[in-house]
Amino acid sequence: MLTYNLHNKEKSTLYELLYTNIKNDILDGKITANEKLPSKRSLALHLKISIITVENAYTQLLSEGYIYSIEKKGYYACELQKTPLQKPLKSQIKNHIHPLERKKDEFTIDFKSNAVPAEKFPFSVWSKLMREVLSERGSQLLQPMPFNGAEQLRTAIADHLYHFRGMHVLPDQILVGAGTEYLYHLLIQLLGREHVYALENPGYSKISKIYAANDVSFESIHLDSYGLSVQELKQSKANVIHISPSHHFPTGIITPMKRRQEILNWANQDGNRYIIEDDYDSEFRFHGKPIQTLQSIDTNEKVIYINTFSKTIAPTIRISYMVLPFHLMEKFREEMGFYSCTVSSFEQYTLASFIEKGYFERHINRMRNFYKSQRDCLLEKIKKSPFNKKVTVMEENSGLHFILDVNTNMSDEELIQQAHNNGINISCLSDYYYGCKKDLQLNNLQHKLVINYSCIDYKVMEHVHRLLSIL
Repeated sequence: MLTYNLHNKEKSTLYELLYTNIKNDILDGKITANEKLPSKRSLALHLKISIITVENAYTQLLSEGYIYSIEKKGYYACELQKTPLQKPLKSQIKNHIHPLERKKDEFTIDFKSNAVPAEKFPFSVWSKLMREVLSERGSQLLQPMPFNGAEQLRTAIADHLYHFRGMHVLPDQILVGAGTEYLYHLLIQLLGREHVYALENPGYSKISKIYAANDVSFESIHLDSYGLSVQELKQSKANVIHISPSHHFPTGIITPMKRRQEILNWANQDGNRYIIEDDYDSEFRFHGKPIQTLQSIDTNEKVIYINTFSKTIAPTIRISYMVLPFHLMEKFREEMGFYSCTVSSFEQYTLASFIEKGYFERHINRMRNFYKSQRDCLLEKIKKSPFNKKVTVMEENSGLHFILDVNTNMSDEELIQQAHNNGINISCLSDYYYGCKKDLQLNNLQHKLVINYSCIDYKVMEHVHRLLSIL
């Protein structure tokens, strides 16, 4: 007869304790396969508990497949395969930690992070708008959302694009999603995996990883001083190209009009060719007007425009959007309209109100002034450093980073390691390069540091001379 101590039950109920004990005995082999269990009545009498308690325990074991019943005969233990317990080796655990990974607070200064300063988030305004949305919309927030996002938000985005970027788009062309990475996945499904996709080289490595994860063939196209090489593009097998013409990351290159027209002409030569225009930080240009988008000069529905609010508001605001040409939006509606929108209605209506009431524009203006001050302060520190003659500042007039061209005999790997040893987190242009490292010198990508300054504290900037002193 099964005997268990059910008196010291702590927070568990009697039936849960009985169920757990019997289950463990079956798993440990103490109750063998096909062994008959005591009847509910006899086990209840033996353990001095109610029949209902035993019945509840048996019912749970039965539903989870630990026991089976035969009518008019009783309950029996199921035959289970025991899974051997494998403890992870310490060496395996260590292998999951990259040797260059360090906690953020271990660095005195972090030029690799492009995070948005938390203290600059408009908490008071955002919380006020959230309360208004809850109060005004109530149960409407629980209603199903259109596949392409809330109409109010799409209308606000279209209006913003018209006034800020000179783009004439309709709300029905806009599709809202939780981050640009998710939108890339949708685009691959929409355009097709049979295409060859082209990426800028050097470029943002995560995009290539997304394409690889989706079994998509892609080629890397080198950049020249004007942006993506059209000559190399024509020699490739690419049908779809992913570019950031208004401010390329990480080189900072702005593609001039002549090159943009050449890229558009390439796309117009084949009905299956498309351009994905990533405009992720176009809002932060410090001199002159924002650069005209490719989408605004596209007359043949070849450009898919994509942008995000993660850079302008906060990374945790996982709201991005893309503007699809009319025929692609119709295709999306017919073939992929079953997808649900991945951004909650609550966040969408809050963001829509943030844009409509002018808070977004004021926030961008404040952040632009803040980032300009950050940049100017850092450039002044570099200029006053006794080591400033060993570096040249490049592409500092837009975006939230610039390039520091270094006169040194060290390799990029040695530069990064030396910086880490001095408590400085840094990356080089070569880190974003696809292909053989021996081509770096050929493409003039060596000894160029990528300096992200969006989240650098003024007090920490005093330590910038340490970076220059190791060169």
